Amino acid sequence: MGETVAAACRFIEGRVADGSDGAVPLAEVAAAVGASPDGLRRAFVRILGVTPRQYADTRRRERLRGALRTGTDVTGALFDAGYGSTSRLYESAHEHLGMTPASYKAGGAGATIDWTVTDCDLGRLLVAATERGLCFIQLGDDDAELEARLVAEFPRAVLARDDAALGTLVDAVLQRVAGDATAADIPLDITGTAFQRRVWEALRHIPYGEVRTYGEIAIEIGTPHAVRAVGTACGANPVALVIPCHRVVPKSGGVGNYGFGPARKKVLLAREGASVPGLVKDLDVARDHDTAPTLDLQ
Repeated sequence: MGETVAAACRFIEGRVADGSDGAVPLAEVAAAVGASPDGLRRAFVRILGVTPRQYADTRRRERLRGALRTGTDVTGALFDAGYGSTSRLYESAHEHLGMTPASYKAGGAGATIDWTVTDCDLGRLLVAATERGLCFIQLGDDDAELEARLVAEFPRAVLARDDAALGTLVDAVLQRVAGDATAADIPLDITGTAFQRRVWEALRHIPYGEVRTYGEIAIEIGTPHAVRAVGTACGANPVALVIPCHRVVPKSGGVGNYGFGPARKKVLLAREGASVPGLVKDLDVARDHDTAPTLDLQ
């Protein structure tokens, strides 16, 4: 069924690229790929974690964001993306973009992001959130470097340090650092391409204590040849730890690459009880035994 879902994705993408207004009818998509509507919908949810309509909406939003970023005026961008009226777009703008289209076009100007930095046994932890949810996590050794990464990610947002306001959110993230399987769900406010969202949804479904290879994730989302693209999507994950990209490893063995460093990845996997050789629960020990990460993403 994976190939059928992949074909349906291509059909939906073609309709969105044509600037078709409104939702792409499920019956039309199913007929195009030779599947029943109900069966196709179930397959989408099982493989991608979203319905065909949600997938089409994501691609339409992606097209809108791309047009706004390249300088297209808001009206032109919304019609090109298949929004039949400005009222339809603005009514759903907060849900789709986290801000109005004009604000998104200006690089997020006017958006407010609260952030804080705290200590944990893996180093210094930066947590940032909008009023809608967690939007950025970083682990490192230097506060100034972590803050610089935050500014680079959100150059035009209003960044306000607020240690007290983010206490509950920080505690939930620290539970994940500690390997707590009972950590509560955390609301997210993140954006990504349709492909990135498919990868991130797949990562969220990797069970605690288990790992998957990059190739297995590529197959799961219906794009078996996109192994390196899966690795790139893992690297673009803005809320690692909550979307657990540390649970993806190379086929050839070891832990491979990780944005926060392979030593931290080893510790996180060890605390979750993952079956990967060479894992240790102590960061200093992991650093002492680190070797150059493999580039085999299969």
